[in-house]
Amino acid sequence: MSRTGYFVLAWCCVGLGIIGAFLPVMPTTIFIIIAAWAFAKSSPEREQWLLNHARFGPALRNWRDHRVIPLRAKCMAYSMITLSGIFAMFMLNAKPYLLAITLICLTLVVIYIHRQPSVPGERSKSSS
Repeated sequence: MSRTGYFVLAWCCVGLGIIGAFLPVMPTTIFIIIAAWAFAKSSPEREQWLLNHARFGPALRNWRDHRVIPLRAKCMAYSMITLSGIFAMFMLNAKPYLLAITLICLTLVVIYIHRQPSVPGERSKSSS
């Protein structure tokens, strides 16, 4: 992908992240993490802007430096994943194989989030 492609992807993810900050059913952090990654490949100035952003910067730096997901973010993610699972059960009730795939994917995401440290210096649960 070209620098321009990464740059466009980054801005799209910033936009989706901002929307997610106001809509409880849409994630924010993953889009901002992807935006930082794409800015790193296309615009170091924009990457620094995002890393130093008052709202998004601390979480990005914690993720980048320590692979930390704060406990508050984990709890929010668990809540949203649970709501998504409940929503899927009602929406996919006629298609059990889709429900099973959805619930397996959500469970894998919960396991991944749970295994990440909550504070810098805490050992990852995958290395214990």
